[in-house]
Amino acid sequence: MDRMADFLLLKIILVGDALVGKTCILQRYVDHSFDHSYVSTIGIDFKVKTLHVNGRFIKLQIWDTAGQERFHTISTRYFRGAHGLLIIYDITNVQSFDNVVGWTKDVDTNAGENVDRIILGNKCDLEDKRVVSKEKGQQLAWEHGMKFLETSAKENINIEKAFSILVEDILKKNHSNSQRLDVVNLKKSEKKRCCNR
Repeated sequence: MDRMADFLLLKIILVGDALVGKTCILQRYVDHSFDHSYVSTIGIDFKVKTLHVNGRFIKLQIWDTAGQERFHTISTRYFRGAHGLLIIYDITNVQSFDNVVGWTKDVDTNAGENVDRIILGNKCDLEDKRVVSKEKGQQLAWEHGMKFLETSAKENINIEKAFSILVEDILKKNHSNSQRLDVVNLKKSEKKRCCNR
């Protein structure tokens, strides 16, 4: 058997208000780049990244959801079947922080309460514009039983770490619960593309 052809497939969702930096985080993680232009995601988009963890190939299908209210119903549909989520706010925008609780409820409703998730306080490079303290982010994560990191897509702070922690948590949970993750054979699976509409 060609072990390069077999992957564990994990569905990861980026969640949060518009302009908190979800797309920038995804680009930094997958493409190792940062785009200064602010363009809101329209609807939904995704990228794929392949990892080699503990002798296994892990294929991450990472979905970037729109944060605008008009796309809320579309975005939350994609939470179903997710293995993990990154719930993101902007440390310079208190409203995006306050809305984390609402996003958490959406995740509970659409993805289930047991799905792995981490709260990210993004744009930590903008310390002079900070309105949400790190302690508030840590407290919120603790109250909801989640891990917490502050990140910067621009300066590449904790981006790799956030995804690594989430993937490790997903694999540990599924191993301890003896649950089976989807195994995809790349030769048999159909390559699908998704674009903004």
